[in-house]
Amino acid sequence: MLKKLQQKFILSAMLAFALVLLALIAGINLLNTLALHHSQENMIDRILESELSEREGRKRPPLSETPWAGDGESGFTSPFFVVHCDENGQIKAFDDDSFYAVDAETVEEFTRAALAAGKERGTYKSFRYRVAEAEDGRTLVFLNVSDAVGNQRRLLLVSLSVAAVSLCCAFALVIPLSRSAMRPYLENIKRQKQFITDAGHELKTPITSISTSADIAAMEYEDDEWIANIQKQTQRLSKLVTDLVTLSRLDEELPFPEQESFSLSEACAETAESFQPRAKAEGKRYSVEIQDDLTLYGDRGAVQQMLSILLDNALKYSDRDGEVSLRLSQKHGRAVIEVRNTCSSPLPEDPERLFDRFYRPDESRSTRTGGTGLGLSIARAIAESHKGSLTAGTPEPGAILFRATL
Repeated sequence: MLKKLQQKFILSAMLAFALVLLALIAGINLLNTLALHHSQENMIDRILESELSEREGRKRPPLSETPWAGDGESGFTSPFFVVHCDENGQIKAFDDDSFYAVDAETVEEFTRAALAAGKERGTYKSFRYRVAEAEDGRTLVFLNVSDAVGNQRRLLLVSLSVAAVSLCCAFALVIPLSRSAMRPYLENIKRQKQFITDAGHELKTPITSISTSADIAAMEYEDDEWIANIQKQTQRLSKLVTDLVTLSRLDEELPFPEQESFSLSEACAETAESFQPRAKAEGKRYSVEIQDDLTLYGDRGAVQQMLSILLDNALKYSDRDGEVSLRLSQKHGRAVIEVRNTCSSPLPEDPERLFDRFYRPDESRSTRTGGTGLGLSIARAIAESHKGSLTAGTPEPGAILFRATL
């Protein structure tokens, strides 16, 4: 449990850091994209204004004085070309001198694609274009944005690389920091477990003494209801102390240091057989289906204890004429133990609450059954100590299913 808690702490910290990095990367790249688009649109506006001015008879400024002029070999920061069409979309002329080396076939391809799109502005291949209405037709400006797209991709790649390195560094820092942050909590848990263990051992002596005295008194005063009640409550108190000590032990990192490979099929069959007489005495339909030759590496006694808890719980809370079934199978290389029972009593909306310590869905029923409310918690702890899980569900109305995957 403690290891899982530390893993959740690390996962939460890394997830929060990753979300912050993702937001920063998205923001930086989005702002860069918007700035580039704005700059490209402004450049297209100026080119278009210059072209339209010349067609209206106004003198266009020298190329070296235009806003898009640059110092590169091409003479321009972004290559472009301009196409003039009539109202039917037929190309009348195109300007490529000093702007962009382009042939007539390419001009026709780009022009047809832009006009077919039916939009005033858009992109085609590595060019952004603008379609403007003129007195004698249409004027199209195509601006090459391949360099800008390349810069965007490089920025995205660099930012992702920086984020990956940052995540690795953060992970290397979070691990020792998590140990430091959780140390007070771990110390508190350790003291609590030690207290439960010590208190359990201290309580066993007076409980045993009370139980022995009650047994002797029962021999002298037979059928005394007060003595019978003392015996009953002493047994209940003894079981509660045992369950608390068991849970405290299961919370340790290695609750079962001596594990070995054993026949899970035989262990389940042996445990299931011991509940057969009880089910028959209570008039309940009891079915067992066990797949042969299944083995498990772990603690045989603990697994049998888990199964005993599940079967005892199923028989205890099923109706007089109810059904209880046990099924052992193998799915995807893992052993699956399923215990199902019918129950007319209302089930909790969230079956997972059944695994909470001391949880009782029905207080009056728990008094009748005499349970401590710790059995299912112990069963889940045993499953998790074998690198598995134990879940509860309601496959159908009036029935509950416990599934242990080991």
